[in-house]
Amino acid sequence: QVQLVESGGGLVQAGGSLRLSCAASGTSVTINPMGWYRQAPGKQREFVAIITRGGTTTYADSVKGRFTISRDNAKNTVYLQMISLKPEDTAVYYCKRIGFVEVWGQGTLVTVSS
Repeated sequence: QVQLVESGGGLVQAGGSLRLSCAASGTSVTINPMGWYRQAPGKQREFVAIITRGGTTTYADSVKGRFTISRDNAKNTVYLQMISLKPEDTAVYYCKRIGFVEVWGQGTLVTVSS
């Protein structure tokens, strides 16, 4: 059974940092592209970042230069390092395995206070 479990969310002041983790089981984070998405209150879920099988990364314009996606193959975990957080980054952040069969994690809440 494929499972993605996010962690690392919390409350942080504007300008602060957080690192989100997405621990995978039943699948390898090196086989499929892995992405981070977020959903703010009252808004649609949106793309944040992706890391491909080959390690290429792509970011939404709104987070470029502030967020970094990475993975630890040995730990089978994908990370999202977030710095210079803004109140508009407040959302539930989801990890996603991208492919023929997509799998979502349960999400982790990030709240950025002004």
